[in-house]
Amino acid sequence: MFNRTAQKKLEEYLRYFPCVAIIGPRQVGKTTLAKTLSRKHGIKSIYLDLELTADYHKLTDAETYLTPLADKNIIIDEVQRNKSLFPLLRGLIDQKRRPGRFILLGSAAPDLIRDSSESLAGRIGYIELCPLTILEVRKKISLETLWLKGGFPGALTGKIPTALWMENFIRTYFEQDLPQLGFPAGRVVSRKLWSMLAHNHGGVLNYSDLSKSMELSANTVKGYLNFLENVFLIRQLQPYHVNMKKRLVKAPKIYLRDSGILHHFLNINGIAELRGHLKMGASWEGFVIEQIAALLSESSRMFFYRTHDGSELDLVIEKGGKPYAGIEIKYGSDIKPSKGNIEAIKTLKTRLNFIVVKEREEYETGSAFKVVGLERFLEKYIPMFNKQTA
Repeated sequence: MFNRTAQKKLEEYLRYFPCVAIIGPRQVGKTTLAKTLSRKHGIKSIYLDLELTADYHKLTDAETYLTPLADKNIIIDEVQRNKSLFPLLRGLIDQKRRPGRFILLGSAAPDLIRDSSESLAGRIGYIELCPLTILEVRKKISLETLWLKGGFPGALTGKIPTALWMENFIRTYFEQDLPQLGFPAGRVVSRKLWSMLAHNHGGVLNYSDLSKSMELSANTVKGYLNFLENVFLIRQLQPYHVNMKKRLVKAPKIYLRDSGILHHFLNINGIAELRGHLKMGASWEGFVIEQIAALLSESSRMFFYRTHDGSELDLVIEKGGKPYAGIEIKYGSDIKPSKGNIEAIKTLKTRLNFIVVKEREEYETGSAFKVVGLERFLEKYIPMFNKQTA
């Protein structure tokens, strides 16, 4: 069991919204979070898992089943399997509007967000549950272990060997979860695509090259990538564009969101292998970006910045429509900002600039960048970003 930072947000939302949706990939801990909160506060809850035939049939006549339960908290897992529920939930909420009536859990299906938004507008709050962060696990698990194995609880517990758990997790996604969510590609194509994305992790996307390798049209590949992003399995980090004469890189950078999945596709099974791998730097970069993204508020947006003349930053955090913080991510001993980094912050005029590293430290570089260890950056500066406005 890990204490999730999302728990505080869930408790807050349950005080205001009649319905709260916790969305995220399979096995990330949505059910555990909802049940733990119910037990902690002594809430009388009824849990329904729509992947279980018996529970699914209970909601065949959902109005008859749910109406007498108006005083209880109803947790509905894998709710995207019965999209007809959303209009009914709106009616039940309007009959008795009290906070925390329903908690909906979904595997981030695009249809879940669209259908619930249309039916439950003004009645629902959304929480994305990300894989575990170092601030959630550091009392039990080291930073390197989390980076190597990824943030899915099942990969970290040690009850099943990580490689075995990950292979079965990925196979289930290919053969069951993605098809149920509406992903049009078959198992073989899906696995080939994920493998190619792993080898391009941290790189700028070239749709033409990727589509040729996949023997698919560029539009088909774009559709696949957008789907995988909508179900929180990959991140397409967009370039930051400013009104200037410089030629900017316009394609997004691609990342597999969980480092454990990335390392599985790269056949990396230990920290020594990871340290010596050609993708080590890109892996660390993606890991840091996901750690930041998991804690950053919705009022901030993330980009990368790169021009064709060499100016670059791994991450630009935007607040209020303006670049607020520039971040360069480094793992090795060479932690000095490059000429391109310095040129980038001069152009963007970012208020705060950091080089985020593995070790727990903090010091000035004398070149407008502050070197900060990842853990310290997450616990000290992300809360500051979330409070301040640009």
